[in-house]
Amino acid sequence: MPDRPANRPTAPLHLSVVGHTNTGKTSLMRTLMRDARFGEVAPSSATTRQVEGARLLVDEQTLVELYDTPGLEDAGALIERLDALPGDRHGGPERIRAFLETTDAGQRFEQEARVLRQLLQSDAALYVVDTREPVLGKYQDELAILALCARPVLPVLNFTANAKSRVDRWREALARVGLHAVAEFDTVVFSLEAEARLWRRLATLVESHGQEMERLIDTRERQAEWQHHAAITRVAEMLIDAAAAYRLAHRHDPADIGRATQELQQAVSAREQSCARQLLELFRFDEEFEQQLPLPIDKHGWQHDVFDPALLGLYGKRTGSGLAAGAAMGAAVDVASGGLSLGAGTLVGAISGGGGAAIWQLRRDLADRVRGRLRIMVDAAALSHLAARELALVDALRQRGHAAQTPIGFGHKRKNPWPDQRLPRALIQARLEPALSSLNHDSPHSPGRQERVHALAAQLRKSIRAGIDPHA
Repeated sequence: MPDRPANRPTAPLHLSVVGHTNTGKTSLMRTLMRDARFGEVAPSSATTRQVEGARLLVDEQTLVELYDTPGLEDAGALIERLDALPGDRHGGPERIRAFLETTDAGQRFEQEARVLRQLLQSDAALYVVDTREPVLGKYQDELAILALCARPVLPVLNFTANAKSRVDRWREALARVGLHAVAEFDTVVFSLEAEARLWRRLATLVESHGQEMERLIDTRERQAEWQHHAAITRVAEMLIDAAAAYRLAHRHDPADIGRATQELQQAVSAREQSCARQLLELFRFDEEFEQQLPLPIDKHGWQHDVFDPALLGLYGKRTGSGLAAGAAMGAAVDVASGGLSLGAGTLVGAISGGGGAAIWQLRRDLADRVRGRLRIMVDAAALSHLAARELALVDALRQRGHAAQTPIGFGHKRKNPWPDQRLPRALIQARLEPALSSLNHDSPHSPGRQERVHALAAQLRKSIRAGIDPHA
């Protein structure tokens, strides 16, 4: 059979998502669609009562039409009802159609009838299995009924990452009824590779759509790469804002120093919060979804403050307030008192690499010191903590299925994000250029901001490739 021309449109693959009640059918729909708001997911049975459809598009062309169906609840009784019908025992689709004409299809077996009616109109089915459940006769009855529809069925083993999963037992049971093509796909712990295997296994059952499945896989992989690239850029933008941010205070006025410190802390925390929300949106976990789940961030900020001394101890010297004074020459003076974790050689290199902006900042800082003013800035430990926490959030969202209902947990033990344990040059340079930060209201816009952001994003990706993020 010759290959179909690439530009010739084809009918979408019509795919029914079927299975026992509460096995994760709607969860599978959410994860495949990257939409946390599709349908209703709840621990109670029979959450889905009607057939709901959705489309997967590539280049504005619908490749797959998915249909979320109600759960099968009483397959044993339905088999008895089918056996009681007159006609050829081996006429599968005909027997199903005859059953759909009976009053029982609109009453006692109304839910099962919706499933079977949709499957007869589909090209294939994904049979979702909760692998935490034991292999029971009712599931074998369901498969026997679905087989009567004469449509290819691909079992999808869900919740495989759960400690209670019985994957091997389910594989053995499915093989006994002739279902050797099986896909493992956890709707909570997402894996792009597992999703690709699902589509390829399906393509072996519906060969006429093999090219479309490969197009879908390729598009999903490119989208994931772009998504990760964009996420790292968002983190880099936030870090540049934080590194270049400052507040001024009178050097010998503790109350004024406290005021400036608190103001800067609040500004940086709000900026990190904004970055976290951007990441949620980028990975299609929208604000409504965030409000439904107890994430480690809430409307008021992260549960653990980025300037918490206990956390900062993981990333560098303790700095008391979590902030340090000075940049350029000011930093060189304050380093002696345990402020910034920047050596004199690093500082000189940053100044020489900062060009005119660094020299301008040096003069401005000297002028501030002459006037008795102190420049409050975020220290290296806090910047490293910010970077580590946002990278951990990126990693968690990349691995999170859109059906997940549990909180995202990070804990306190996160690696320093810099392979050589030192702030990257882009952040050191940013400390010398206040105009780079959107948190400094009195600073002019810097044309070099994007250059610094791109340089830092490249450094973050280098850190990821060095092994901090094994999923990159």
